Amino acid sequence: MKQLGLLPRIILAIALGILIGSFSPEGAIRLFATFNSLFGNFLGFAIPLIIIGFIAPGIGTMGKGAGKLLGITTGFAYASTIAAGTAAYFAAVSLYPALLKNQSLKEFGNPEEALAAPFFQVDMPPVMGVMTALLLAFTIGLGLAGLKSNALQDVMDDFRTIIEMLIEKIIIPLLPFHIFGIFANMTHGGQVGSIISVFAKVFIMIIALHFLFLLLQYTAAGAAARKNPFYLLKSMLPAYFTALGTQSSASTIPVTLKQVKKLGAREKTADFAVPLLATIHLSGSTITLVSCSIAVLMLQGEAVSFGQMFPFIMMLGITMIAAPGVPGGAVMAALGLLESMLGFNGTMTALMIALYLAQDSFGTACNVTGDGAITILADKASGKKAVPLKNEAKAV
Repeated sequence: MKQLGLLPRIILAIALGILIGSFSPEGAIRLFATFNSLFGNFLGFAIPLIIIGFIAPGIGTMGKGAGKLLGITTGFAYASTIAAGTAAYFAAVSLYPALLKNQSLKEFGNPEEALAAPFFQVDMPPVMGVMTALLLAFTIGLGLAGLKSNALQDVMDDFRTIIEMLIEKIIIPLLPFHIFGIFANMTHGGQVGSIISVFAKVFIMIIALHFLFLLLQYTAAGAAARKNPFYLLKSMLPAYFTALGTQSSASTIPVTLKQVKKLGAREKTADFAVPLLATIHLSGSTITLVSCSIAVLMLQGEAVSFGQMFPFIMMLGITMIAAPGVPGGAVMAALGLLESMLGFNGTMTALMIALYLAQDSFGTACNVTGDGAITILADKASGKKAVPLKNEAKAV
């Protein structure tokens, strides 16, 4: 299992959950539900720690960055993330009524009644609420940015490392078992057909949105730098496919940096912007999170309005700073917002995680590829001339 990537493990967990859930007795399903209950409660306990561990040191590090270029790059990254989430919202509300017609999990509004109950439960109350954690993270992060001393920043960086280990060593390895239990339970309850159908439809729409948004990003970058956007996009394909395999923006930084420099961005700009964007620019992940969250809400029979989703999108753009360079990091960082702003319960959260992780590779690839466009825009806006590309017309 350890030799398999996260995506194959998720697919295997879903398949085994459907298979075993179709014939397992009630006692076995309750055993799976007990694990899900324990893991779900632990996840709830960890969410405030994840928020503080990633947002606070992230803001603190950014605040001590290189002035004008930092502001420009961050501004473009945030605008790109908000635009991606907004585009995903309008695509979802336009297409989902037809794609998800006659599909509902409204009866799962109270999971304890609709799904098999666990044998026992263990309360794991978080140390603070989600909004308290967000406010504390922003307060500490802004304070770190203003301090001349690095002592507290080093402490917060170490705390972030601990949380990264928690995600990499405990949460991510156990997620396939959690998803296995959810699908086994839903199969036992006769609802798995709707879920699989939703997976396929939402997956196709998300991938299409990724490519359309990348085209939009590189059209803007090409116009700003007076270069062919299709050549720019083609030049970033090595980074796209590397991210597709690693599922990590951080792991793809060397390839991204090499390709971005080939796009014509000045070396100093690329060296600064690419590692920063690998942390704060997650347009592909935002498209996925918004699309999947709306799908889950609609499955619950809940109305979704722009007034409800836009504040969530804006907060998501900030919270993406908290997404570590590990597979599944973005959805882990977003769980607090899903619960506090969209009212997700345990079952909805599990479905959201499964939907997100099923396409995490493509979201990461979109993030990384978009970093090239943002770097060009930042390089142009900062007053630096881009390096002309050789044989650009011939390569298209």
